[in-house]
Amino acid sequence: MILSTRVLSFIADTLALVIFFTITSGLNERFVAGMDWSEVLVSRSVGALLMVATARPYGVWRDWLFARVKPSGRLFDFATDAFALLAFQVPIYVVILVIGGAGAGGILKGAAGFAVLMLVLGRPYGMFLEFVRGLFGLTDPGQKPMSLGG
Repeated sequence: MILSTRVLSFIADTLALVIFFTITSGLNERFVAGMDWSEVLVSRSVGALLMVATARPYGVWRDWLFARVKPSGRLFDFATDAFALLAFQVPIYVVILVIGGAGAGGILKGAAGFAVLMLVLGRPYGMFLEFVRGLFGLTDPGQKPMSLGG
């Protein structure tokens, strides 16, 4: 059975997000936040559920942004990827903090720290996403903006 581009896009974007951020977030939680490995396992399990729900929408958002901005050069690619990840993920993280019961100060500090992380990881994740998409034969960045790739 041949899978549609839409299904392949969902699978590729989901795998990329889950693999990349399970590793980077897990290392951050263990070695920066000082969480025990058992706590990291729980956190990453919950995170994986959220990543499955948001991976393809993020991919569509990123593709749309790249199609509109049409960055040319490494600096512009870096800035576009950094902004894409920052603008999409920080509001989700703020909602997670609110649901988790964080106070206003905790939300501001947590969001600020997370924003810095998203700025740093934006381009590396964008490159990893394109690599994973390439493994699935999805080689055109920005394909069919604002569609689900199908």
